[in-house]
Amino acid sequence: MLTGLDADRPDWAVEGRDWPHRAASRFVEAAGLRWHVQEFGSPDAPTLLLLHGTGAATHSWRGLAPLLARDFFVIAPDLPGHGFTDPLPDADLSLPGMARAVAGLVAALGRPPVLAAGHSAGAAVLARMCLDGSIAPRLLTAFNGALAPLPGAANLLFPSMARLLFLNPFTPRIFAWTADRSAARRLIEGTGSRLDPEGVDLYRRLFARAGHVRGALGMMANWDLAGLHRALPGLATRTLLVVGGDDKAILPDTAFALRDRLPDARVRLIRGLGHLAHEEAPERVAEVLRAEASEAGVLSPP
Repeated sequence: MLTGLDADRPDWAVEGRDWPHRAASRFVEAAGLRWHVQEFGSPDAPTLLLLHGTGAATHSWRGLAPLLARDFFVIAPDLPGHGFTDPLPDADLSLPGMARAVAGLVAALGRPPVLAAGHSAGAAVLARMCLDGSIAPRLLTAFNGALAPLPGAANLLFPSMARLLFLNPFTPRIFAWTADRSAARRLIEGTGSRLDPEGVDLYRRLFARAGHVRGALGMMANWDLAGLHRALPGLATRTLLVVGGDDKAILPDTAFALRDRLPDARVRLIRGLGHLAHEEAPERVAEVLRAEASEAGVLSPP
């Protein structure tokens, strides 16, 4: 039973009352958690696993998932502690811990992905899963992926600050109390993206819940990107790095440096889009992903 801050989580009957693609949602028990999962497309199609980034939920795929469902059976869960999925115990709030939890969900669903795609921190989870051997997709795609440590002193300061905020029981509540529409818009625009009013409001709903904020802070506070970065040369999976040219959260140059560290990777730069490129222009992102999937032999060429 959830207590304290974790009890103040988004409520499916309240925040989820008109959730995007609500009819595609179901709840699944796996890895000791109750997961919110959305599924799109024909079960006979190749499986595509989508993982959102820190602070988001399945709404992040509201435009992209239906487009990809033309060619794939799309599985998109809320990550632990995010949206409508249960939080992990504090001891498991690490990149390997998150990867193990998602691997447990994939095993329970019985649909190993042929293609795996993640945004920001979601891409890091998928990369860790590929390195661990819990999934073996033919193509891994990172949308503005958080696959490298922050430059300079930020690499040390940012996780430490997140850890202090996470440990302070008042921080999530204070953040939730101040999470109005204008605050959500400022946060999104700070990443170089501009969303429509519906997109901003969906983030506002989540940020207004202290339990969701705590889940995001816990994820950032325990993230060891340096360890993942050191392991990336062992990632044999074909990798596509999709980059928004205006991303202010993860600089586009990072992707080109990552490409040189990976055995089999290429970069696709989409100009005029920010960190949430897949939400700003889902049609453009879907086109890039579909073309790479065809080249990788996951799909038949159009």
